[in-house]
Amino acid sequence: MSDEKDEMFEPDLPGGDNNDLEDEQESGQESGLILASEVLPSSLPLIPLRPRPAFPGIILPLAVNGAERAATIRQAMDTPSRAIGLLLAEDSEEADGPDNLHSVGVAGKIMKILHQEEDTIHLLVNTLERFTIEDIVVQDNGVLRGRVQYHYGAEMSVNPELKAYSMAIIGALKELVQINPLYSEEIKMFLNRSSLDDPGRLADFAANLTSADGHELQNILETFDVKKRIDRVLVLLKKELEVSRLQTKITKQIEEKISKQQREFFLKEQLKAIKKELGLEKEGKAAEVEKFEKRLAELKLNEEAQKTVNEELEKLKLLEPNSPEYTVTRNYLDWLTILPWGRFSKDSYRIDRARNVLDRDHYGLEDVKDRILEFIAVGKMKGDISGSILCLVGPPGVGKTSIGHSVADALGRKFYRFSLGGMRDEAEIKGHRRTYIGAMPGKFVQAMKSAGTANPVLMLDEIDKIGASYQGDPASALLEVLDPEQNNSFRDHYLDVPYDLSNVLFIATANQLDTIPAALLDRMEVIRLSGYIKEEKVEIARRYLVPKALQGHGIPKGKVAIRRDALEKIIDDYAREAGVRNLENRIKKIMRKAAMEFAGGRESKITITQKEVESYLGKPVFTADEFFEGVPGVATGLAWTSMGGATLQIEATAVPSKNKGFKQTGQLGNVMVESSEIAYSFTMGHLKKYGSDADFFDRHFVHLHVPAGATPKDGPSAGITMTTALLSMVLNKPVRDRLGMTGELTLTGRVLPIGGVKEKTIAARRGGLKTLIFPEANRKDFEGLPSYLQEGLEVHFATNYDEVFEIAFNQSPPKSTKRGKSKNT
Repeated sequence: MSDEKDEMFEPDLPGGDNNDLEDEQESGQESGLILASEVLPSSLPLIPLRPRPAFPGIILPLAVNGAERAATIRQAMDTPSRAIGLLLAEDSEEADGPDNLHSVGVAGKIMKILHQEEDTIHLLVNTLERFTIEDIVVQDNGVLRGRVQYHYGAEMSVNPELKAYSMAIIGALKELVQINPLYSEEIKMFLNRSSLDDPGRLADFAANLTSADGHELQNILETFDVKKRIDRVLVLLKKELEVSRLQTKITKQIEEKISKQQREFFLKEQLKAIKKELGLEKEGKAAEVEKFEKRLAELKLNEEAQKTVNEELEKLKLLEPNSPEYTVTRNYLDWLTILPWGRFSKDSYRIDRARNVLDRDHYGLEDVKDRILEFIAVGKMKGDISGSILCLVGPPGVGKTSIGHSVADALGRKFYRFSLGGMRDEAEIKGHRRTYIGAMPGKFVQAMKSAGTANPVLMLDEIDKIGASYQGDPASALLEVLDPEQNNSFRDHYLDVPYDLSNVLFIATANQLDTIPAALLDRMEVIRLSGYIKEEKVEIARRYLVPKALQGHGIPKGKVAIRRDALEKIIDDYAREAGVRNLENRIKKIMRKAAMEFAGGRESKITITQKEVESYLGKPVFTADEFFEGVPGVATGLAWTSMGGATLQIEATAVPSKNKGFKQTGQLGNVMVESSEIAYSFTMGHLKKYGSDADFFDRHFVHLHVPAGATPKDGPSAGITMTTALLSMVLNKPVRDRLGMTGELTLTGRVLPIGGVKEKTIAARRGGLKTLIFPEANRKDFEGLPSYLQEGLEVHFATNYDEVFEIAFNQSPPKSTKRGKSKNT
């Protein structure tokens, strides 16, 4: 600003400032004061202004365009005063001319030419005084020149009224500065050149600061009376304050409406820019390529996979990030490089450690534990356990899934589980082709990614519930996965390169084997879990279920105790299923009620005895005696279901009728209906042999019923039970107490073997049966059971129905059949 100050031309007027004039100074002499009337010419070259007028006492940057306006500036520069007249155009849209100019303007002195081209000049002008146009002449070169009359500011004595006006303007300017700090620089410039004691100059300056339109400002310019001018300027200032306040309010509201996501976006972009400047982050594509190359350095891919990865990396480097194919290639490389190629966890083949883990997590199941330990021992001798697929089969709640966890823990391997139940799409096994939108690899590749090693334990839950649909057959797709001869080069449709699954230990679970395709079942080694007897359930509840329920309900250890007799009552009366899930739910119910008592203020320990079980669990679900002892026409059979073993009551009755007939009820399956018809025919053909009238069935309509009619039942093993019930009805003689039997009967009276001996034995013990009849061919199955299952049971093995009849009705067996009867166990 020092250079500009040296060139400022401002006359010594009443109420005005005095400035030195550079062209009037002489070396070594004091500069003289020159009045404006002596230096401002009466004729000025005119410059039209748009869209605002100029005010006196302002340093104004000005840009003029066009040949006529440039000639006007050059003409002014050629005069000693370098003075020009600045007038507001009445209509900014019309061309410059004498008729399009306001009559009142401001005279100014050109201080400096900032930039000059042929028809464009940028300059600084120091505005001086108001004038009124008396006449305008258009010269030949297009320059507008006007004869003017100046309106010099009259000197005004400082009185209280003017001081009050000045203070009002200053106060308004202070408020504007607080709202918009940009005004502060202009105020500083004004104070350097003028005095706050000059009300007229102060009013002009304040008017120039406002954002009022040109016509309002021209009205201020044409107001020569200082008091009226100040009044009008104060009105403009108040409007400006309101506009500034409203603008500030709107800005604040907009900032508050910026959502959290938008703020996070801006912050993330700023963080990204900062990281880029510091060299912490590279460009997106370069960073992606570097990430994939870093992963590949730690992996051991096979030859085909390595070749595919290299090709895809080269393609990624050439693709634009905005290209759709870029995203597909990047995702494909992400999957290829995130899989654990050649990354193995170290196996532990310590038999003692494995036994401790299995005993820690499970009670009973000795045969299952022995089989798993044998499996680990073979791995120790062989060096690996590849090529093995175990299938744990048993009713719900017996611990199939938890055994998988224990095997993984015993081996020191990663564990991953996913359910196949209800899966109907082959793509869930082998993945989708990359050409599909939203394509993903199959479950097995996803499992390998999650496990992070190439040799995890993968549990395939509910393999018996896998389905088939128009989208493919997932069970058939599993053949490649589970076949040791094929899975060393398993091809997922998404990856489309061979991946080695031969080091994975697969453990499948199922409730039954009937629904598993034979080809798939052939690839698995079946281990059966038959369920638990009451003594085992008590120990499981005491060791595992009760502590787990205490922790799960936030009850301190020792605050709730369930006595052994109470656990036995819960098992007998509320939870007779093969597994322990229902038992666990009953224990949880007790803990919930106990938690209610503690939350209500109780502090003393709660002990659940046999008498208190009913108050916590309600009325018993099962009765103590479910057998119709001493009732003719009733026999107890042993059945196998997907839920484990169960006892089955079979009832027969005869209605006197002239028309003989036979009816079965109880929602029996086709095979069971055939067994009942065989039993009916066999009984009808041997009535005289067993001591009844041969024409009994000619005079009676026979009805055979298997209770629990809402439950579907099927199978051939109830043949001897149905025959026994029919004979009991015909002879009117009850069957031996606490007797259960199972076996398929032929028309000639032979007893054929059945399955599920262990499950049926457990069901018999649960139901309180003391005597059992099995087919002779199942002797080896029974003798292979643990001793604690055989203990306390009187078991007989029959080859024909005569032996069954003699045992069922307490008749001494003839000598010819003694060989078919086992010793009491």
